[in-house]
Amino acid sequence: MAFPKGFFIGAATAAHQVEGNNVHSDYWLQEHMPHSSFTEPSGDACDHYHRYAEDIELLSKAGLNAYRFSLEWARIEPEEGRFDESEIEHYRRVIRCCREHGVEPVVTLHHFTSPAWLIRKGGWEAESTVEYFRRYAAYVAQKLGGELTYVCTINEANMGLQLAAISKRYMLMAEQAKKAAASGAKQAEGKVQVGMNFEKMMENMKFAAMENAQAFGTPQPQTFVSARTLAGDILVMLAHQAAREAVKALCPHIRVGLSLSLHDLQAQPGGEAFAEAAWEEEFRHYLPYIQDDDFLGVQNYTRTIYGPQGQLPAPQGAELTQMEYEFYPQALSHVLRKVREDFSGDLIVTENGIATADDSRRVAFIQEALAGVRSCLDDGLPVRGYFYWSLMDNFEWQKGFSMTFGLMAVDRATQARTPKPSLAFLGSFAE
Repeated sequence: MAFPKGFFIGAATAAHQVEGNNVHSDYWLQEHMPHSSFTEPSGDACDHYHRYAEDIELLSKAGLNAYRFSLEWARIEPEEGRFDESEIEHYRRVIRCCREHGVEPVVTLHHFTSPAWLIRKGGWEAESTVEYFRRYAAYVAQKLGGELTYVCTINEANMGLQLAAISKRYMLMAEQAKKAAASGAKQAEGKVQVGMNFEKMMENMKFAAMENAQAFGTPQPQTFVSARTLAGDILVMLAHQAAREAVKALCPHIRVGLSLSLHDLQAQPGGEAFAEAAWEEEFRHYLPYIQDDDFLGVQNYTRTIYGPQGQLPAPQGAELTQMEYEFYPQALSHVLRKVREDFSGDLIVTENGIATADDSRRVAFIQEALAGVRSCLDDGLPVRGYFYWSLMDNFEWQKGFSMTFGLMAVDRATQARTPKPSLAFLGSFAE
């Protein structure tokens, strides 16, 4: 199975999940609250901040030709209006390290975490955030734009609406019965592509308001992964557009897009209206805001099935991953084809992967997912690359370090990296 010249075969990470000690971010504050919903704090994470050269070399030696990573806004602008030159130089070194190893750097400007000061000013429901994000994007473009070809403004820009829907469903289950809440916790968590801990969030609600008020000046801080209002959803799109314009004004050569969390929505007889409504919310209503983008980052992990009463659990006996997702790598090609019906720009698979302790299942997942991508290319779809999530086992948000998505294992005590067979397997598909 060969891919065309210039096709990206890569892996992805997010700054907060791998770098460590992201002390100026909203997540860092939330992780250290007395009644945190996080199972553990991120701490040193994978110490990628100091070990990036080793990690990029391992990626390159395995044959991969691209690396998607995020810049940490909270490092670059730790206080409102104060940009840290040493941090932008750090990311310049990361980019140059990629180039030295023949690896294309694909940079994400915002991957879930925000500066704590931004959240104190209203966060992702405040109109002022659009201008703050534009200013940050312009600073990055001015400093690093000459060394970049691809910039993803916002990771999973639709995550807030997905969380709002799941939070609502979870609250209903909790109200119906404590038993239902306990049995439904994992089911609810398995419907969203970010590590959430709804059961613990419910337990901690009475403490959260007070501790949030102390940390952020408000009992309900609007972080990027807070359940989002419809107005906040559009605000994220306006922030994306502002950032895209800022980057393009300074660096017209850079190809700019964002990424969306997309499920393969499948309808059984009678479930068609539910699937159609879900696709409208998950993807189609964003089209006016992304139609001028150079590419769309497609992020997919599994499918969602709908019946006459709405969303259904995974089929009886289906293989489930550590994240409670159905093992269904075929979903990726289905989503790419569905997106292509409405979006005419390039497509890049910016995330696709599996949390499992059995690396042979990861290899099987990658094989099937890439076969789907290859079939899309054969049918003329403009797919430009595939990034596996994740390069290494890392901090999976509220779930801590228990979810193993990585192509490399990381020893929590020594930070030693051990490439898994899946790393070389993925690399074997690069040109």
